[in-house]
Amino acid sequence: MSSHDSIPPWSRYVAIGDSFSEGLWDPYPYDDGTRAPAGTETTAVQRGWTDRLADHLAERRGDEVLEYANLAIRGKKLRQIVEEQVPVALEMQPDLVSLVGGGNDILRAQADLDALAATLEAAVARLRASGADVLMGTGFRSGGTLSFIRGRVGQYNATIWSIARRHGAYVLDNWGLRSVYDLRMWSDDRIHLTDEGHRRVANAALVGLGLAPDDERFDDPMPAVTAPRLRQRAREDAQWARAHVVPWVQRRIRGTSSGDGRTPKWAEPKPWPPSER
Repeated sequence: MSSHDSIPPWSRYVAIGDSFSEGLWDPYPYDDGTRAPAGTETTAVQRGWTDRLADHLAERRGDEVLEYANLAIRGKKLRQIVEEQVPVALEMQPDLVSLVGGGNDILRAQADLDALAATLEAAVARLRASGADVLMGTGFRSGGTLSFIRGRVGQYNATIWSIARRHGAYVLDNWGLRSVYDLRMWSDDRIHLTDEGHRRVANAALVGLGLAPDDERFDDPMPAVTAPRLRQRAREDAQWARAHVVPWVQRRIRGTSSGDGRTPKWAEPKPWPPSER
């Protein structure tokens, strides 16, 4: 299936994962209707590439209803996703599941990539045995302050493609997205995408599923801009470290997570898009 006009075969889509699939930082408006700022932390409900993918699939299905749930919660490591979210997703009897995780593990120097691969493959095999199609996602080609994890991400990505081949799964190729190798696609925490980044990833997800993108130019680069001067970059790096690195380290020391106490934003499958979000 590769035509934009083809009707996607999936009627119930469930997204599981961490902050990437929860949609940080691509917010819906606040409850009072005012616009929430994109690309920075906010209390608004987050949209993200998974909701946007559900939008695309629902639109293409026309009068055939798409049901959608999103169980992803920020801060979750892969084993938590598999143990806490996969069984709940299976109870919903989906025919499409997006499972993207492992990024929070790979940020840690002691990450066991072989163990991550085994955990991921077992989850994919379990989901595929239920009859559901599975969409995995590779990690991004990191740079700048996150260059130190590029090798680990590349190794994990190779595993993802192998798992997909063995189990007949789909892959969202984030590593191959050239357009997001641009700091303007990333939020002020440098780990999560802006709304534009999520929009482009949603189009890449359509391609990963064998569908045509809604925007054929989704991977085109943004217009060039003058790079900031060295002194400005140093100030920005210092501000980033104070605002984001220090709290992250403090959470690790305390053994807490940004997702502690949070519940899924769309905990039950419902016709999509809803009349109210």
